[in-house]
Amino acid sequence: MKLDLSTPQYHFHISQWFVGAQMLFVAFGALVLVPLLTGLDPNVALFTAGLGTLIFQLVTRGKVPVFLGSSFAFIAPIIAAKEQWGMAATLGGLAAAGLVYVVISFLVRIKGSAWLEHYLPPVLTGPIIMVIGLILAPVAVNLALGKTGDGTGKLFDQGPAIALAAISLGTTVLLAIKGKGLLRVVPILGGAAVGYVAAIIMTQAGIANLVDFSPISKAALVSVPAFVFPEFRLEPILFMLPVALAPAIEHFGDIIAISNVTGKDYLKDPGVENTMLGDGLATSAAALLGGPPNTTYSEVTGAVTLTKAFNPAIMTWAALWAIALSFVGKLGAVLQTIPTPVMGGILMLLFGAITVVGINTLVRAQEDLTKPRNLAIVALILVVGIGNLKLSVGSFALGGIGLAALVGLALHLLLPGRRRWSEVKAELEEKGEA
Repeated sequence: MKLDLSTPQYHFHISQWFVGAQMLFVAFGALVLVPLLTGLDPNVALFTAGLGTLIFQLVTRGKVPVFLGSSFAFIAPIIAAKEQWGMAATLGGLAAAGLVYVVISFLVRIKGSAWLEHYLPPVLTGPIIMVIGLILAPVAVNLALGKTGDGTGKLFDQGPAIALAAISLGTTVLLAIKGKGLLRVVPILGGAAVGYVAAIIMTQAGIANLVDFSPISKAALVSVPAFVFPEFRLEPILFMLPVALAPAIEHFGDIIAISNVTGKDYLKDPGVENTMLGDGLATSAAALLGGPPNTTYSEVTGAVTLTKAFNPAIMTWAALWAIALSFVGKLGAVLQTIPTPVMGGILMLLFGAITVVGINTLVRAQEDLTKPRNLAIVALILVVGIGNLKLSVGSFALGGIGLAALVGLALHLLLPGRRRWSEVKAELEEKGEA
């Protein structure tokens, strides 16, 4: 496991420095949105995204042009766990969740990638991803209405809040559909920027008091990110472990996507076992410092597709940019002045998009949901997750996404009709993915 900085791709060129900054720009909106929604520090998220990308580059020997940033799959679990056990214990659970990736990476190393398809097929991971999106829907709606995420408190008047959410949502949708060039791969950042400007105009015009600039003047220009260290408790750890299953499997698809873009087979070199190991170590490292879990960013893969910037060294520069910006105290202060309805409007689209990813997982796998076995697995995952069923034993409680994932896994393993290992392996070998 060695990153060779003497190779030509790591020779410094000023163009790499600028393209690296551009890649961070593409990832920036989604990267800081997760901490803003979950109560984590956006400067810490920038630092841990940069650190996580460097860890990933080290583990994969600098061969894969991907950038790691805040994972949307963990938003709902972080919010739920924080309310029940506090932020320090939640971070301990997130650090343990990263180890799920590590364990899977070693199982793939020993058993091959057929292990993933055999034990964690689309009929299991698809509905889990759908639950992650659907369980968050009320949070997005509440924020768009000017309320707190749980709907119990009022932050802004409903009329201006809805108008602001509509402006942000409309801009994001328009950029995603009609945007040209780089604008098409930064719809979140564009929507947030236009929404923020609209909020400032509405505040200055006296329509509503939406933006308070006082935190910016109080913040230092340069400051060390407000790192938070985890507390390890069994309950939040057991709550977070099943949550990691779906994004860990999504990682497999992300690596296939970037392989298709560059024309190189990263499933074989450096190997999905190494890319997943890098992702897992990056997630655990982020949680140990108070940052959100990391994941490979499809936004950046889109930018790579657009710019043809296939050199992995560019992502190293993007990581260094992220670390440098994390020490700009006023940047975090500016981000925290963005009104929540701006986020709510964007999240109405994003959380729905997560659900659509889950649906598409089932569609691409051509799963027949009329089969009683598949119907039972998908139906029960959705009802247990969205219905927020909870099981309690003493002071320990498990519910929502975590319980839904465990129920789905148990059904997949116990119900008759599961495909044989030999069939799965033969099919993947035919596709060249085994």
